[in-house]
Amino acid sequence: MAGDPTPAACPIEDYRTFGPPVPALTSFERMDGYQDRARPALWTEDTPGYWVFTDHDVILDGLQQPDLWSSQVVTPTEPDPPYKWIPVMLDPPEHTRWRRLLGGYFTPKRTKGMLDEQRRLAAEIIEAVRPKGECDFARDVARVFPATIFLRIMGMPVDKFPEFMEWEEKILHSGEAEVRMEGMQLVMGYFAGLIAERRADPDPEASDIVNNALNWEIDGEPVSDADLLNCMLLLFMAGLDTVAGQTSYAFLHLATHTEDRKRITASPELIPNAVEELLRVYPITQTARKATRDVEFHGCPVKAGDMAAFPLSAAGRDESVFPDARRVDLDREDVRHLSFGAGPHRCLGSHLARQEMAVLLAEWHRLIPDYDLVETPMEHSGGVWGLDALRLRWDV
Repeated sequence: MAGDPTPAACPIEDYRTFGPPVPALTSFERMDGYQDRARPALWTEDTPGYWVFTDHDVILDGLQQPDLWSSQVVTPTEPDPPYKWIPVMLDPPEHTRWRRLLGGYFTPKRTKGMLDEQRRLAAEIIEAVRPKGECDFARDVARVFPATIFLRIMGMPVDKFPEFMEWEEKILHSGEAEVRMEGMQLVMGYFAGLIAERRADPDPEASDIVNNALNWEIDGEPVSDADLLNCMLLLFMAGLDTVAGQTSYAFLHLATHTEDRKRITASPELIPNAVEELLRVYPITQTARKATRDVEFHGCPVKAGDMAAFPLSAAGRDESVFPDARRVDLDREDVRHLSFGAGPHRCLGSHLARQEMAVLLAEWHRLIPDYDLVETPMEHSGGVWGLDALRLRWDV
């Protein structure tokens, strides 16, 4: 291992980034246990051995120090990844240039301009499943809704969605490095072909991201094809997975907490705050960093090259910051969470994600206010946690 922690310096726990599927919420309960036993950090001997920070304020501090904790890595089990997702795996000042380039596509104003279309789309998707009295919400609704929005923003064919999701699954939810690389190669190969098609037959009226990207420049220089593909890969992963995952956990909670469900159904004005509270209690992204130098970081003897996990699930459920933190409270007034990250890499699409979740919550409960959980779903681990399925049923 890069560092040489001892039990006296840091508790050693049997923490694993990738593991077999487990019953839903098990990963959150395990993280609660790690936090209760090991604060502000633990050391795991999960290959190659890395720190796991468990305290909200320590996680926030680390994410705000890109000079100490580099974003060259995204998974703590891969200290030298053979890929570079742009811009999430860049450090300032290079990251800053890309952030400036991409920021205009996800502004609050631009996001709000999509609201009516998103409401229509959500209603259409929900009406398609409502007569059946049952559905796999994760597959039939939570994935389809944000993915359709994203594919339209990108200028990609919606009818290839099932194939895109297979690639996404390989990249984000496989514990095998070879499988993840296979998924990335499939995505980048697709984008290489799509970009070649657009260049060969340009559409001057098109305003989607892929079309615009053909003319992107940074510091007056055209973006290279390699960097363009790495950026498209990152947007692909973020657009097809995270909102679906977060929304599935929100609906798992509401399917099993009748009073909360009744409240947002009767009072839709609660939904924006409910979105924040559900994001806080169920953060699915467990990001990672790599130390750039030797330092004692909140009492931990960190060495240059050490890997570290900064699990947002620990930050959101920290009892020292949020009273009764592991319980959803729709009346909570201070819901300033880290579920979209912090520092220079705070999620670029947070405005869009919030709106998509709020729209889906509002439209679903307008059309299907009462529903139950068919069975306890299974969840997968990795850098982004998620439910394999979420079967709901209701009276027709």
